[in-house]
Amino acid sequence: MVSAAKLRRAQDAIIQMRPYAKKLQEMLSNIVSNVEGGDLGVNLALERPVERVLLIVITSDRGLCGAYNANVAKLAKATIDEKYATQLSKGNVTIWGVGKKGAEFFQRRNYPVNTEFRDTFLKLSFTTVQGIAQKAVEAFANKEFDVVEVVYSEFKNAATQRFTVERFLPIPKSDTKGKATKADFIFDPAKEELIAELMPKILNTQLYKAVLDANASEHGARMTAMDKASENANELLKNLKISYNRARQAAITTELTEIVSGAAALQG
Repeated sequence: MVSAAKLRRAQDAIIQMRPYAKKLQEMLSNIVSNVEGGDLGVNLALERPVERVLLIVITSDRGLCGAYNANVAKLAKATIDEKYATQLSKGNVTIWGVGKKGAEFFQRRNYPVNTEFRDTFLKLSFTTVQGIAQKAVEAFANKEFDVVEVVYSEFKNAATQRFTVERFLPIPKSDTKGKATKADFIFDPAKEELIAELMPKILNTQLYKAVLDANASEHGARMTAMDKASENANELLKNLKISYNRARQAAITTELTEIVSGAAALQG
């Protein structure tokens, strides 16, 4: 019931945010595709040989939401095993756990985990998420990491979530295959100045969208899981009641039989 009440607000937040964030990401990818990385003023779009990897894994703080947290954690682990096994063997894979469940999952398996952001959902706001995004951008710019990916659950509806891995840094270029032309933007003020200002702000928005998606997915998964659990509990209660009545009826029948047998024996 609590998640059902919170779901409406979380759903409205992500539905309102998604078109804005999607358009910003599309615009940024298009700009990056039209210019060379060195001309951007910042190096957030430069592809480097992948030696050090950062995964931002977004899960919930609480359980009782079915396989939601397990699916996110398993997807993150599968991504590491499939794409970054070499980096993991060298100890160059780092996990930032946004939400307690993801951080605990990887801590139990001895992955290098940064738990600084595990309490993000206790005070969920754009400012809080902006701090995470800025630290990731700063770490990438300082070459502490060569690639940053976000693992989270994309909200579809209360019963459906899509677990996904999304490239955060370097900024992915738009897929222009099959397109006749690319957008030709006119920059005012200078291109370098404008892009250097816009890039971090758009990245903040992208990560905030992922966190809002995860928040709505969590409440939807918990509402669905607890509804199913209530149905199962009622079914179990019904079966137990039948078993109890049968045992009670058998006990009464046994007592009546003993009384009748005793009376018959006295009369005999």
